[in-house]
Amino acid sequence: MDKRPPRLPSSRKPDTRRDSAVLTPPSAASPEEAEDQHTGDITAGHLRLVDDLDEDAAEGAHETEEPGDGSLGRAWKARQAERRAERITKFWGIFEGGNPYTNYWLVLGATIALAAFGLTMVLSSTSVDGGGQPFTTATRQAVWAGIGLIGMLFMTVVPTRWMGWIGWAAMIVASVLLALVAFSPWGYTGGGSTNWLRIGPVQGQPSEVAKLALVLWGAAVLARKGKLVNQFTHWMMPFVAPGALSVLVLVLAGGDLGTSLVIILIAAALLFTAGIGMRWFALAGLLASSAVALLMWITPYRMMRVYAWLGMNCDHPTEPCYQTEQGLFALASGGFWGVGLGQSRQKWDYIPEVHNDFIFTIIGEELGLLGTVTVLGLFAVLVVGIFRVANGISGESYHARFVKLVCIGIIAWIVGQAFINIAMVTGLIPVVGVPLPFISYGGSALTVALIAIGVILNFARRQRIEARIPKRRTRKRRKRSTLTPPATTATS
Repeated sequence: MDKRPPRLPSSRKPDTRRDSAVLTPPSAASPEEAEDQHTGDITAGHLRLVDDLDEDAAEGAHETEEPGDGSLGRAWKARQAERRAERITKFWGIFEGGNPYTNYWLVLGATIALAAFGLTMVLSSTSVDGGGQPFTTATRQAVWAGIGLIGMLFMTVVPTRWMGWIGWAAMIVASVLLALVAFSPWGYTGGGSTNWLRIGPVQGQPSEVAKLALVLWGAAVLARKGKLVNQFTHWMMPFVAPGALSVLVLVLAGGDLGTSLVIILIAAALLFTAGIGMRWFALAGLLASSAVALLMWITPYRMMRVYAWLGMNCDHPTEPCYQTEQGLFALASGGFWGVGLGQSRQKWDYIPEVHNDFIFTIIGEELGLLGTVTVLGLFAVLVVGIFRVANGISGESYHARFVKLVCIGIIAWIVGQAFINIAMVTGLIPVVGVPLPFISYGGSALTVALIAIGVILNFARRQRIEARIPKRRTRKRRKRSTLTPPATTATS
């Protein structure tokens, strides 16, 4: 075996003497020399001539493979673009893939983890209560969590065909409760807005019920419209007017701008999923931005929050920047690992509403950047699971459209509210009263959020049951042509 290393194409100039030697016809040889050449006794000169021929052929091939018009470069870029597209498709398959068994436990596991994490942080942030009862608030939150788990279990096992009727009933109940909050003496004012309904010892936020009601009712209405939803009158009536607008006006009557933003996000997500034209979203976004700016302008305490966000009146006697500054101090002092669970210093009456709207700052202080990223990761896992449930059903039937609309509506609700809360805490937007889903203190918010997850688990459970049922095999029969007469049996 020849162990010599392969020779690279030579870049030296061709030798005219060797070229002439190759082109020169061979001279006549004697019989003895012909016999030696036949047996393979090739001289060194012959080897050099063959090598030179190979070098010339390689140089010619190299010149033909690299044209000067840049086609090879364009082909290489095209191959790289195809590989990037394949990687993106494979990565996106993680979000829309999965099986019904995995999706069910993905949603349930992320929800239970978020709820347990929230109970722990509520206990940690309220354990320094000056009243001497450090477990009162956490115990009350745990009771509401238990009620929410019962509601989640009920919504998981209820027949799926009842969801639309439940949405209609919830919409009526939510509208009545919101009207009682805004126009009756039972409405309770706190934090500058009338958003609570207090009847005896029971107190709750009907706006949380309105979020779930709008998702279920809006999905039922838009799914029933079918392809007609592309027409203006069919998506405007009755979903936008009077449905979503009535809920929005009743919430704004109580002065709750943060919840109004969440209502707008839910309605926009449902309309986008239904297939409304983008020009309507541009017009609606312009109108919504103008309305929010007007509401801030005509309300003094909202404008004070905007000025505090811009750093223009931090020396005001009411200290409008105090809550935001103390929250940022808590996040900054936590570092990467945090100061330890239960070891927060800012929760000692330095941050108002620390167990409610600003609980994310205590997470950053006690558990550090690792804890905040864990919370965001749990929300991401929950969203991926819900999106997989929505993608797990195909077709254009009423049920398929209803499931997709409900899933996207709940994603917009949870993700939108979490984004507003975290952006408010980190100073990206002015302070608005929006709690962090599953984490902040609030019995009605936690209970309704768990019931909403029960609706998703109902869809995932149905997909699991359908996956277990084996498909019935049908024998393919050959179709008989209508032109051929039926076969007649011979009579004996």
